[in-house]
Amino acid sequence: MEIISFYKNDRQQHWLEEIGKSDWKAGQYLHEILSKGTFYDLTGENSELLLLTDGDHLVSFCTYAERDEVASNEYSPWIGFVYTYPKYRGHRYMGLLFEKIEHLAKEQNIPDIYISTDHIGLYEKYGFEYIKDMETIYGDISRVYLKHIR
Repeated sequence: MEIISFYKNDRQQHWLEEIGKSDWKAGQYLHEILSKGTFYDLTGENSELLLLTDGDHLVSFCTYAERDEVASNEYSPWIGFVYTYPKYRGHRYMGLLFEKIEHLAKEQNIPDIYISTDHIGLYEKYGFEYIKDMETIYGDISRVYLKHIR
């Protein structure tokens, strides 16, 4: 397994095709914004798309972004577009990407990271704590989780 940055490798087209195989609506939206070149417009210019790979196969992906679906000037950065392909689920592989993001946040002296989700009980096992419900840019309500970086 290897963690790579989508924009810092020379196989973007391959990984774009792998993201396009996602059976998740938000994964398809991510594929669309990557294809159109609007990723940074949506997430912020210092954002990253991290991929956990197994050879030529994509295991998991997520963003480490200035902005996410909750429009908030109060909270940043965000982990978003969190997805693990079905054949890799149940092994907590996403935790490897979260560890990478925590490392990046420490390097950048960022004290807290956030996740917006409708899941309950998923992110708590990675050390995130629920802080409140907030409205998304789509008009829905989302649960916001926080993790303090030590």
